[in-house]
Amino acid sequence: MEPTFSKPDLPRYTKRPFPTCRYLPSQAGDRHPHPRKDPGEDSCAWETLPLKRFTPDDWRICEPYLYGIDLFNHGYWWEAHEIFETVWLAAGQRSTVCGQFVQGLIQLAAAQLKRLIEEPRGAQSLTQAGIEKLSQVEGIYLGIEVAPLIVDVQRCLHEDRGEFPRIELHF
Repeated sequence: MEPTFSKPDLPRYTKRPFPTCRYLPSQAGDRHPHPRKDPGEDSCAWETLPLKRFTPDDWRICEPYLYGIDLFNHGYWWEAHEIFETVWLAAGQRSTVCGQFVQGLIQLAAAQLKRLIEEPRGAQSLTQAGIEKLSQVEGIYLGIEVAPLIVDVQRCLHEDRGEFPRIELHF
C-alpha cells in the first residue's frame, strides 16, 4: 500500500537512495525479514552509521537528520525511526531540548507506522507523546516550523482519511 501525504510536493533533502522496501512489522516473516535481525539477501537492510554529535546548529548539514526527514516524508517510518535514533543519541537523548525534540520525531514516525498497520491505540499514544516533546519549543526548530507540523499530525490522525503528514524544512 502506497501512502498518500498532506504535502505531496515537498523536495527531497538528500540524494541518498531509499531502502529497497519498507519494513512493516505486520508483514514480518519470510517475505519481509527484519532488517537488523536478519539482514539477509531478501531483507530491506540498509546502513546507519554512528553520529558523534548533533546540536541545533548542525541540522542543515547533518546527512542522517536530513535523510531521516526524507524517509519520514516518503513513508519509510520504521527506517526514519531508526535513523532518527542515531541523531537522538548524538543529541544527548533526554538530557537536552534537542534530544527531546528528536525523540518527538522518533515517536511521530512510529505513530505513522502504527496508523499504517492499523494499530490506532499505539498511534494515538505515540502521537501524543511526540507532540508533547515537540511542543517544548516554539517557532522554527531544527528547520521545522513546529506549530503547523503539530496541527497537521493531529489532523491526519483524527480525520483518519489515510493521509499522512510530512515534515517541511525551512532553510
